[in-house]
Amino acid sequence: MKNAAVELMARYPDVPSLQAHRYAAGLSQDQAAGRYNDVTGNQTSLGGTTINAWETWARGRGQGSPPSMSSLLILCAAYGKGPLGVAEESINPTELIAEAYERLTAEDQLALKQFATDKQTITGDASAPLPDTAHKDVRPARERQGQIGQEFILTVPTVEYGNPDIQVFSLPNPQPGRLLDLTWETFGHGVQSLSHQIKNLGKRLDADICFGINEAGLVMATFLASSRFARCPIGYLRCNKVSDGVVLDGASFFPDVRDAPTIVICDFEVKHADVIGYIARQVRARYPRAELYFAVFGAMTKDRELAVDSFDDLTGAKIMRAADFEAVFIAATMSPPGIEPPLELR
Repeated sequence: MKNAAVELMARYPDVPSLQAHRYAAGLSQDQAAGRYNDVTGNQTSLGGTTINAWETWARGRGQGSPPSMSSLLILCAAYGKGPLGVAEESINPTELIAEAYERLTAEDQLALKQFATDKQTITGDASAPLPDTAHKDVRPARERQGQIGQEFILTVPTVEYGNPDIQVFSLPNPQPGRLLDLTWETFGHGVQSLSHQIKNLGKRLDADICFGINEAGLVMATFLASSRFARCPIGYLRCNKVSDGVVLDGASFFPDVRDAPTIVICDFEVKHADVIGYIARQVRARYPRAELYFAVFGAMTKDRELAVDSFDDLTGAKIMRAADFEAVFIAATMSPPGIEPPLELR
């Protein structure tokens, strides 16, 4: 079931995980609702329209409504029964909403994390995420370094006569369907990789502002501003999630600089949602005629193969191209549902 759903998403990127699992179970929306009611002992009277609303929400088009934590657990049991209704495959709720995890409410995100921790404690499930012990990683350094996978060369959009080839590393996820919690070593390696890419752009990049999107991006911007941009002013873009995307919070900070500035925007990850397109428009509105560069830690791939052959094999390729950046820098590639920065920086 899970393998079939992953293959469907790889072939058809517009199909969200929630819908792919229903397809893998061979169910129409009405049949899925019926299976849902069967799992609850017919104590519910869910209809196909609710299944449609959940899947519409998962596609991220500003419509529909998210399923609750309890509904996700029931769907896991319903779809785990397979096409004939007799299978007993264990499906984790994070696998159902892989690409839409970050659009859940904060309460449901915490509930999903706690569910995975409790599952490991009760069943000894080695595939469940490790519990967070006061944010202290007690594994040997050699084991922690193992998060970094294959390194490869990727050709990305860049400045005229610039160097389009960057060295990227993959982040293989040993627990498919769950967020990969990065260690400080991996996070630092990614920021250092971005710094090297900027250094080897093919021209000197003198930034007037280095913006960070949310806290993880702000940490990246702080390091890059110090290591590459002569401690240029640092800006802060705080994004709040809304039903149809994100909006900038009033706590965002826009430094005063010269006209037509050179600006580097740092973000932790790029998935399906057009967050960076929205951000680029907001920054250009504040700084007319600005030259924008984009540095991102993790970019999600369309397929299970993380060492991609082309920039267009990334789910956010069209989004980044449409934003019309002077150049793009990428530290790593990742698979759904994504990666989590150290200390769960947001």
